[in-house]
Amino acid sequence: MTALLQSSAPQPDQALQSILKIAILAVGGQGGGVLTSWIEAVARSQGYAVQATSVAGVAQRTGATIYYIEMAPINAEAAAMPVFSLAPAGGDVDIMIAAEMMEAGRAILRGFVTPDRTTLIASTHRTLAVSEKMAPGDGIASSEEVRAAAEIAADQLILFDMDRLATENGSVISSALFGALAGSGALPFGRAAFEDAIRASGKGVKASLRPFGAAYARAQSNAPETTAPAPENPRRPPATGPTHLLGQWQALEAAARNLSASDMVLHGLRKVVGFQDLAYGRAYLDHLRPFAKQDHGDGALVEAAAKHIANAMCYDDIIRVADLKTRKARFTRIHTEMDSGSKPVLLTEFFHPRGEEIISPACRCGRLDRGPSPARRLD
Repeated sequence: MTALLQSSAPQPDQALQSILKIAILAVGGQGGGVLTSWIEAVARSQGYAVQATSVAGVAQRTGATIYYIEMAPINAEAAAMPVFSLAPAGGDVDIMIAAEMMEAGRAILRGFVTPDRTTLIASTHRTLAVSEKMAPGDGIASSEEVRAAAEIAADQLILFDMDRLATENGSVISSALFGALAGSGALPFGRAAFEDAIRASGKGVKASLRPFGAAYARAQSNAPETTAPAPENPRRPPATGPTHLLGQWQALEAAARNLSASDMVLHGLRKVVGFQDLAYGRAYLDHLRPFAKQDHGDGALVEAAAKHIANAMCYDDIIRVADLKTRKARFTRIHTEMDSGSKPVLLTEFFHPRGEEIISPACRCGRLDRGPSPARRLD
């Protein structure tokens, strides 16, 4: 009877067992789409059928995009190609790649990481979520709690600061994540196949191969991550500009130092002046003076006020975002990351503001918000 029951029990479908399932969590600007295309390319080059899908999150770090890849070796004897799923399911992911530490935590909470099968590859750096930035005090979530959960939840764990490694090698995190995936051994492909996928893309090849190699070696060793020494505060270069404006800025700096010895006051002053102008900086110090007069202790009151008032006075409205996008330093950084040299770079901006952004509180467009009609015309 026992033998009969065993023979009648459903046997696992070997075709399903051969499907590899990879989920990637990445936020805007981390190259999740590029990483997905590289994984597709390397799998196809090795004779695998592949399907990739993505579910977009919200821009500006309020949500991550989930990329999902399924692949299986093409069986010449099979009557049809495999049918792949469109999205990951809890308890059914072989490789989980998280481009940021809290995204690794989200993956664990959603059940994508399981100790019986999942290789978790995650960068330990932090890109703060909007909820963390909105907290009046220190709202930063604990990375150590995520690390402890990952050590329990994953079958194989590869954790290190891939963002820093990529930056040190002159590229972006997607290439480091790809190198860590190759070095993990979780996919049955050799290193050369991964490198060929990068070369086949034809974009920023040299810049991508450097962090790929460094991350590959780091994943192969899988040595515990050492805590980097706290960076020293770099000396800011002296301000430059017209003489009459430099004099006004130096006067503001002196006034800030007279208010408090805390560096937070100077940081706040630089932020509000950079956001608008010197007059706005004078207004910022005017707001701080009542707190400085009441602060007869260790300076904690004026330090806290300096932080929160500066944040309240600076709002990333449409004018601010346009200003940041058109600064010379941004284009220099993009050319460096693309390793373009003197070659032209085509940059496409996705910039679709609504009326709310254009007439936001920090936007000096007073006549536009005096009724619903102007706002409707902007939409």
